[in-house]
Amino acid sequence: MTATAQALRPPSRTLLLLEGRALQELGAFMLLRPWLAAAPRGDGHPVLVLPGLLASDFSTQPLRSFLKAQGYAVHGWNQGRNLGLRPGVEPDMVERVEELHDRHGGRKLSLIGWSLGGIYARQLAKRLPDKVRCVISLGSPFTGSPKATNAWKVYEFASGQRVEDRDEHLAGPLSEPPPVPTTSIFSRSDGICAWQTCVNEERAEVENIEVYGSHCGLGHHPAAVYAVADRLAQPEGQWKKFDRSGWKSLVFPDWRRS
Repeated sequence: MTATAQALRPPSRTLLLLEGRALQELGAFMLLRPWLAAAPRGDGHPVLVLPGLLASDFSTQPLRSFLKAQGYAVHGWNQGRNLGLRPGVEPDMVERVEELHDRHGGRKLSLIGWSLGGIYARQLAKRLPDKVRCVISLGSPFTGSPKATNAWKVYEFASGQRVEDRDEHLAGPLSEPPPVPTTSIFSRSDGICAWQTCVNEERAEVENIEVYGSHCGLGHHPAAVYAVADRLAQPEGQWKKFDRSGWKSLVFPDWRRS
């Protein structure tokens, strides 16, 4: 681990307290949903949405409902509450991807994961790249110190595992992006994960999209939802990086200028 990674700390107590914004972001999503429907529509391909730590498919229902209305075949992970990589979780996720791939006639899946779910999505795409079309993570801490979050102790308690051992599961080092188009949506005002841990090193098919918001609201934040819909609508094999001019620049700041 580099000195920079070791120096990363969890978000401040102030940012943690501001996670209450998530309820306001849900209200904004409901209010703006008629306008969000103008986002690019889908081609019917299957989408699997994975929840964050301690969350279940209930937490991703607003996003899944919206994406279904946009023309996708959307599915939850169907494993109840996400308590980390307990015995059986990993093979069940692999089986879920393979089952959906077969159910939809061999069409590749797009994987969306919120927080810990985004780590799962990235790793699943590494194991099953021939079955995955793209990966989108929402506030997922896949690089840097695994303790640069305000949730690492909760993860260890829920999963019964050391957070430092996370790279030993699924498909190896988390920071390496999967071999499919990969998007990380993150917020510098995230109160759970240090934002630096949620950012990819940009490459030809790897990108980062910044929004203003909380960690606990990213799955229904209007700007994040718009970005997800835009990314999913990219024609298979013709993926291009996100164009922030598609919506207001103040909603999608360019973090590289900071």
